[in-house]
Amino acid sequence: MPTLAERDEELIHALNRHPPLKQRIEQLVAVVEDAAGDLARADAAERRVIEEIRRLGQERLQAWAQRQVEQTARSVLERGEVRCGGKKTVLA
Repeated sequence: MPTLAERDEELIHALNRHPPLKQRIEQLVAVVEDAAGDLARADAAERRVIEEIRRLGQERLQAWAQRQVEQTARSVLERGEVRCGGKKTVLA
């Protein structure tokens, strides 16, 4: 089982591979740290963090789904299961 330091290092490497995600996480940390000690600000910061995490999750899932669509389309084209272009005929 990896140590805490090893897991931290893996997380840093993962975030470095995804700069936009890293930037969003840094912004969330700044929001939380800025609100520390002030209950009214902490409540607002909590709502903002929750909303940002929801948005972030939705964006990541959409990106994942888009990659899946692209990979599937590429795979189908490589196997020759789909013919692009050509004239369609009407069967009536």
